[in-house]
Amino acid sequence: MILIVGLGNPGKNYEFTRHNIGFRIADRFAGKLEKKSCYPKFMSMVIESSFSNRKIIILKPQTFMNKSGEAVALCSSYYKDKINSMLVIHDDIDISFGDIALKKGGGTAGHKGLESIAASLKSYDFDRLRFGVGRPAGRQDASDFVLKEFSRKEKVEVKVGIEKSVDIMADYITGGIQYAMNKYN
Repeated sequence: MILIVGLGNPGKNYEFTRHNIGFRIADRFAGKLEKKSCYPKFMSMVIESSFSNRKIIILKPQTFMNKSGEAVALCSSYYKDKINSMLVIHDDIDISFGDIALKKGGGTAGHKGLESIAASLKSYDFDRLRFGVGRPAGRQDASDFVLKEFSRKEKVEVKVGIEKSVDIMADYITGGIQYAMNKYN
């Protein structure tokens, strides 16, 4: 089974913010799945389905970003050894706006959602799909910046990036992290 975790904050106020790109990509991918069940569990919205003959669980923690790890830990504990790999989809201010990169394990670069997951799982060993959301200008605080919506001009590129991310996820599921990294990074 593959666990896909889309990071974001619950609620309409955050729906289109930079920080919620993980939710938006997860939702778009889920929208392309034919047979799925959706339900609340693990302090999350859960979408259960299969893709290319592989069972997938899409998890959207409803705990707010800084406590995402609590939801991920509940899900991981429930499924224990059934999870073969985990892909966390998140916003990233350290890569250029619109760039998308896969990463296998590693540090969190200060991303509160990733820090929460790593602390809750006691491991940094999970794959990431990083979506570049731009960098705050001047001395603007990064946490304030990621809670802002994309500009009208940026929204066009974000839609393209979401579709590319869905393609990357499909290749990740069918070929694994190394295959997808070789193809897209």
